[in-house]
Amino acid sequence: MADLYEVIQSKLQDMSKSQREIARYVMGHMNSVPFLTVGELAKQVGVGEATVYRFATYLGYSGYPEFQKALQEAMKKQLTTVEQLRISEDMYDQESQATMEMFEEEVERIREMSQQLNMDDFQKVVDKIVGAKRIFIVANRSAVALGSFLEFYFDVMLENAELIRNPHGISEKLFRIDEDDVVIGLSFSRYTRSTVEALSFAHDRGTQVVSITDNQLSPLVPYSDIALFARSDMSSLIDSFVAPLSLINALITAVGHEKSAEIEQHLEELENVWDRFNIFSDDKM
Repeated sequence: MADLYEVIQSKLQDMSKSQREIARYVMGHMNSVPFLTVGELAKQVGVGEATVYRFATYLGYSGYPEFQKALQEAMKKQLTTVEQLRISEDMYDQESQATMEMFEEEVERIREMSQQLNMDDFQKVVDKIVGAKRIFIVANRSAVALGSFLEFYFDVMLENAELIRNPHGISEKLFRIDEDDVVIGLSFSRYTRSTVEALSFAHDRGTQVVSITDNQLSPLVPYSDIALFARSDMSSLIDSFVAPLSLINALITAVGHEKSAEIEQHLEELENVWDRFNIFSDDKM
């Protein structure tokens, strides 16, 4: 990935205003731009198609198809945290500008995720979860935050969810899975090997596998019966989990709707338990 983005970084200061806008969009949307046509990229940036063609040739490519191929190859290689940090330093000139633009980009990620979400696949995932005997959620590193959130609410509602976050404990936890279980894998670029291997194992055992990941080229996709996508890329040393968390919120809400009668009774019982143990503060602010 470094080759393409090093070229963009090295030429950034000498670019025209329009070229710089394209560069900023490309570097801020590393997981979606490789799949855009020249017309779609031009529309997203707000420039003409000819400007996008000239941008590709300015970088040294014969045209947009070769540039697009380079983007797709670059995405497979994945940026290191050091490279991400350098990109963020190049893309944002002022700290206040960077903060406000990041907020705007987060809103755009959610909008893009919602527009591209396959609702048929989403409903199939809901049905699999509702009908599952057991739900195993596999997440590692920073994706553990998403996995913990998902496990908490599924366990409150369904009482059959478990988060597997220790790479060394995957084999023991997944040893007895079968076709009545559902394994949900959460991983985003740079994908953790243990999560990929866990989904591969579950797939080989005939278990229903769902992945929540960032794009069609994710290594989780080949082992998944259904994959749901939400972008996590941003011009920073960290990933953005705003769109993935919004997707997870929608998933939890949809599952809750499907099981509302059973969940309502279960929550009433839980409320009594929470009162007994004085879980929530009644202090008035």
